[in-house]
Amino acid sequence: MLYRIIASTKFSSFYISNRSLYKMSSNIIGLCQMRSTNDKLKNRELVKELFVRSKDKASFLFFPECCDYVGTNADETLSLAEPLNGETVQFYKNLCKEHSMWGSFGGIHEKIDGHKDGKISNTHVLIDSDGEVAGVYRKLHLFDVDTPEFKFRESKVVEGGKEITKPIKTLIGNVGLQICYDIRFPEGALWLKSRGADLITFPSAFALTTGKAHWDILNRCRAIENQCYIVSAAQQGKHNDKRSSYGQAVVVSPWGDIIARCTEELEVQFAEIDLSKIEKVERNMPCGSHRRPDVYSLKFKVQNEFSVPNELPFIFEKYPIDPRTIFYETEHCVAFTNIRCVVPGHVLIATKRLIPRVEDMNEAETHELFDAACKISKVLDEYHDAKSTTITVQDGEFAGQTVKHVHCHVMPRKPGDFENNDEIYVKLNEHDKESTTEKRRELSEMIAEAETYKKLF
Repeated sequence: MLYRIIASTKFSSFYISNRSLYKMSSNIIGLCQMRSTNDKLKNRELVKELFVRSKDKASFLFFPECCDYVGTNADETLSLAEPLNGETVQFYKNLCKEHSMWGSFGGIHEKIDGHKDGKISNTHVLIDSDGEVAGVYRKLHLFDVDTPEFKFRESKVVEGGKEITKPIKTLIGNVGLQICYDIRFPEGALWLKSRGADLITFPSAFALTTGKAHWDILNRCRAIENQCYIVSAAQQGKHNDKRSSYGQAVVVSPWGDIIARCTEELEVQFAEIDLSKIEKVERNMPCGSHRRPDVYSLKFKVQNEFSVPNELPFIFEKYPIDPRTIFYETEHCVAFTNIRCVVPGHVLIATKRLIPRVEDMNEAETHELFDAACKISKVLDEYHDAKSTTITVQDGEFAGQTVKHVHCHVMPRKPGDFENNDEIYVKLNEHDKESTTEKRRELSEMIAEAETYKKLF
């Protein structure tokens, strides 16, 4: 299904799909193309016009990178930036709510206090039909090139993102967020697919030379290798005397066919997102189940997001852990405050899956447990003004393991906290035994400590 309006001015074996939850009546998207300038108000009017043109035709609109503005120089680009609670994002939120549509915006120029040298972020914002922010991703790969035809240094004004965002559940499927130059780095899309992405979006402002050479190829490659939809809204035309964009916004099917394309400076096309086609491609060519995670893998730093509802406890072997004591979570592990502390700041990190021994962990769990231990130890060292950290795993009964669920202890250390350093292991071996005389901490204390730690990440 394809419409056109022109305005004049996971890997299969590794993820659980929610595709049955999405109604076919909600699966029409709008692919947008525009030409932004340094006039933010005029750019907003272009965005608004595309919303009006799409009313009752689509449930989800995708806008290109720099839909907020394109600066004429570095100083202007920095000066026009706004925080996510600024007027421009509020304008987008109001449009989504007014038209009862989802919107993908960006990357937009996000002003963030504390960035080095006053730099901004190139930020992709997903807004739902109620006008609420559903997801945020900050561009990882910055476009720094110097060729005979073209010179551009995005890093002059933009600070690269620090982490990837998990796919966002929406009415059209699970949407993975990327931005423009990210499309040249297939690892991000592969990771998003492995986490259940049905559609990956690359809002772009591609240069003329590179667009002519690689645009279609890159979009089709990302769709074919991930067996999902690729949606790449685009800037087109001359923004100022220094910068022009290639355009040719596209939607690509899971089989690699281009099913929608924009060719005009201000345009929206509509395409159907049919999740059954993803299932068909995966069934006929099950690349996901053919991958070799025992030989190679992808590792990304992910936002500290709490996916477990607060009312549900985490089961630590057979012991319910109050979710309010959890302060850090990844896809495969959680960290929580301890009921008895050997030293101040003593916390536990456990795998989400009940695994009795380290040898039973899979590759992803092994990586995330160690990665979480490194990150948490650094944060707690700074908070507790510690000089060292003891990180230990008691693997099995004769190693002192009392809870048969893989976990590690993170204990910030200070000079003189034990007369002899190895006493900490004796203390650790004793503190969970039923015969211990050490008093259990109050739940309220553990919850308060977890709330403090959450703010550090």
